[in-house]
Amino acid sequence: MQFILQPGGSLSGEARVPGDKSMSHRSIMLGALARGTTRVSGFLEGEDALATLNAFSAMGVSIERPEDGHVLVHGVGLHGLKAPSDPLDLGNAGTGMRLLAGLMAGQAFDTELTGDASLCSRPMGRIMDPLALMGARISAQPGGRPPLNIQGGTALRGIHYDLPMASAQVKSCVLLAGLYAEGCTSVTEPAPTRDHTERMLRGFGYPVSSVNGVISLQGGGALQATDIDVPADISSAAFFLVAASIAPGSELLLTHVGVNPTRIGVINILLLMGADIELLNEREVGGEPVADIQVRYAPLHGIDIPEDQVPLAIDEFPALFIAAACAEGRTVLRGAEELRVKESDRIAAMAEGLDTLGVTNEVLEDGIVIEGGTLGGGEIHTHMDHRIAMAFSIAALRAQGEIVVRDCDHVATSFPGFDALAGALGLQIRTERG
Repeated sequence: MQFILQPGGSLSGEARVPGDKSMSHRSIMLGALARGTTRVSGFLEGEDALATLNAFSAMGVSIERPEDGHVLVHGVGLHGLKAPSDPLDLGNAGTGMRLLAGLMAGQAFDTELTGDASLCSRPMGRIMDPLALMGARISAQPGGRPPLNIQGGTALRGIHYDLPMASAQVKSCVLLAGLYAEGCTSVTEPAPTRDHTERMLRGFGYPVSSVNGVISLQGGGALQATDIDVPADISSAAFFLVAASIAPGSELLLTHVGVNPTRIGVINILLLMGADIELLNEREVGGEPVADIQVRYAPLHGIDIPEDQVPLAIDEFPALFIAAACAEGRTVLRGAEELRVKESDRIAAMAEGLDTLGVTNEVLEDGIVIEGGTLGGGEIHTHMDHRIAMAFSIAALRAQGEIVVRDCDHVATSFPGFDALAGALGLQIRTERG
């Protein structure tokens, strides 16, 4: 599938983007391990979250399939999972694989975790190292790449782990393994990362301590079923936040968006660049802060992105790179090494696309320098990365020529219906299948 985008235009209207992917993954995982029935609303019916749902179904958990974002998960308790008859295929879901590896390390049975070609190219050493310290036995392909074979029946022990770099996925993997470990498991973060795992564990009645950047829990407890309302995903909203900010005449209202303080780096960075963004109707839903976000066009200027905002916006940088390309002056990003181990090397993939559009940039080992200016047209290769596809789609609003974005099938992993919603709001987008 490819997107064909005509240059120019503006966005207007009101929209609710799909549910938060991070929370959708976790709602299935913790709901499956809880006692009782967990009711989830706002569940993201994208391929990544559905892969996690299918994995737990394969381990004997009864899950009533999503209907308009509503899911019922009939939990089996921490020790009620059954050995799957086949490898668990996580598709393109890196979050699903990394978090599931922590849970599978504590099971009584062997498990193989696999995925598509993209997922099987991503290194998993960052989770294998701390799990090994806990006593887990995991083997992988050269370079620590999937499939991962996890040996069951291994007694895990609690550890204290200092994260080498800020990563919510590694933190969550260790904490979830800690549910099955003897003693206390704790993680120190070098900088705050998204805290959905900690918040949701508490929502399921499992005590988690967070003090001065150290997150800890005791093994051997139990989860109790609860109701979860998944807000709209700020990572998906980010594309429209940037789109309305760069396209003259735009004004959008994005409703019921999760504004967890560990996720709002994209808003903070855009405000520093001069964006006109306002949070309205702020409230708390199921322990998570939520708001409606109003965004209007405003001229942007380049900035040095504060490094303390990088972990708070790590998934939103493809969209922010487009904002930087449309801003006046230079934008500098440092301290973003984690972008190189996402669905693609997002620094390299975005730089390649910016080169195609004629945007001057310099790739750094841990970031990029982007000179704002005029965007041309051209053919973009996404490297099978959903966020690269959506980022260069919104770039068309300021382009001077047609943009063709190749290989867009993976957009459905996080944002099913992106093209239809973007078109309804004013993006001149056409979908073709080849």
